[in-house]
Amino acid sequence: MNHSIYSADRSTHLKIVVMALIAGIAVAGFGISARTNSDEYTQTAHVIKAGKPMAVTSTNAMVVR
Repeated sequence: MNHSIYSADRSTHLKIVVMALIAGIAVAGFGISARTNSDEYTQTAHVIKAGKPMAVTSTNAMVVR
């Protein structure tokens, strides 16, 4: 048994890659299956209408027009 990744042989590296691939597929499969497919969360477009124009400044000085 190799206790260091640096001294591991080719088959040990292959086992690590295969286990990481299996774990990634399992996590992706769980994420896809956990998704809800109900129509309760449908997206709708909301219309935002423009209001009256306004001036925004970053100073407290008086504005004379």
